Amino acid sequence: MDEKPFETMNVIPLVDIMMVLLVIVLTTSSFIASGRIPVNLPQASKSVTEADKNVTIEIDLGGDVYFNGRKVAQDELRAALAPLAKDTSFVIRADQGITLQRFVDVADLLKQMSFAKVAVQTKSGR
Repeated sequence: MDEKPFETMNVIPLVDIMMVLLVIVLTTSSFIASGRIPVNLPQASKSVTEADKNVTIEIDLGGDVYFNGRKVAQDELRAALAPLAKDTSFVIRADQGITLQRFVDVADLLKQMSFAKVAVQTKSGR
């Protein structure tokens, strides 16, 4: 057998495989990063918000909803949101003991009324 040593190594197939893997990773990570509804846990790392420019919606442990400190029913909340501009920023402060459905009802109302700037306030875990 006449075996000659490798003079050069063909790396083109290796580069092709690495490029395909890179495309898969980048595509997958973009789907993960851009979910439809961003959700924060009750405890999260410190984040900075502009509290003075936000409209606050609070949900207490009993499930009562407060719009800027005033207790409102679901229909009253819809009426209070109607005159606001669509680019208004909202902060939802919900007690961690409420049912998820109550939170979803408020978030769904904001989505139905085409408000896109919605944040969930959490307390720092550290």
